[in-house]
Amino acid sequence: MQRYELEAWLGDNHGLTEDQVTDLLGHANEIEARYPDPDDQNERDAALEVAYRFTGGDEGVANDVMQELAIARGAAQAAENRALAGLRQAAIMQIPTTETESSFARAANVDRMTVRKWLGK
Repeated sequence: MQRYELEAWLGDNHGLTEDQVTDLLGHANEIEARYPDPDDQNERDAALEVAYRFTGGDEGVANDVMQELAIARGAAQAAENRALAGLRQAAIMQIPTTETESSFARAANVDRMTVRKWLGK
């Protein structure tokens, strides 16, 4: 990432010093190296946002960010568990009558072995 790209991403009221922008640029380049695939844009954005918040804040900000991320991760895990339980029930009810294991797996975005496990096979 070039400095001008980072400054465009930050906008005008970012509140960072020149040294902090330089530091953040180093983190941005590390993040880009860690997530080189174009499909990883969401991961790059999330990591860069955390780097920005850590760079511009004190220890209290870092703790707040970590707590927010932990809460978000817990909510995402709960949502995934709920969705998987629903998909499992759907598999149990649909596959014997209207779906094949493979077609259900494709529609549910899981692998066929997961579907077979849900069915007790």
